[in-house]
Amino acid sequence: MTQKTTTKPTGSLPIFYVTPEPLSSERHANWRMKEGDMTFAAKAACVPLMLSEFAIASRDFPVLFAEANAAPITLLGLEADNLFVENGRWAEDVYIPAYVRRYPFTMVRANDANGFVMVIDAASDRIARDGDEGVALFEDGQPSAFTRQVVTFCEHFHADALATEAFSAALKTQNLLIDRRADITLPDGGKMGVNGFQVIDRDRFATLDDAVVLDWHRKGWLALVHFHLASLDRFQNLMHRRAARQMLSPKAA
Repeated sequence: MTQKTTTKPTGSLPIFYVTPEPLSSERHANWRMKEGDMTFAAKAACVPLMLSEFAIASRDFPVLFAEANAAPITLLGLEADNLFVENGRWAEDVYIPAYVRRYPFTMVRANDANGFVMVIDAASDRIARDGDEGVALFEDGQPSAFTRQVVTFCEHFHADALATEAFSAALKTQNLLIDRRADITLPDGGKMGVNGFQVIDRDRFATLDDAVVLDWHRKGWLALVHFHLASLDRFQNLMHRRAARQMLSPKAA
């Protein structure tokens, strides 16, 4: 039997986020952030990836590009199943993408389009609306040290996202991306097709204009392309992880 999975996102909200709302010292004055696990990411077959993560992520996952907008993504599973989350825990010694580490916070453009506001997903299981459990988001009406750290992380993430968008736009301008489908034979003999993603065409990349090559070298983009191409061998990692999970939980596979 052949199964299919796709890297295309679903829904209008960013993946993971259910009830995002602007972070407010009034509305969220007593909210606290509890220790939590990675259950929220257990069904994510892919998540967005930033440029600064290409090198380390390419060691563990295939680094691909979304079919719709050429945004970099990292493939975490062969179905609607994150093969790196088990019982709420992320696999040891495996990189956790910044997009996952950022949740339940994010930044969105303000209504006046002149700035950005911090947002929290009110549906997150890590939120305590009262009591003393967890770390306070606000203290005496001001962001706590924890919240200030989160803001800094999200600001860096946003800056990296802008650089990532520029790289994606350059790939499209140079017409380097091609649609690809991965047809995989599983250890149990089953077939699986992974589609909805793009990769950089090696032949087109090899014939880039010299001026473009020099520009990309100065920007550090040439290395990113090589990290991406090397990461395509990581499909084997996903197959091995899926086979191991089937052996441990054959009824759930």
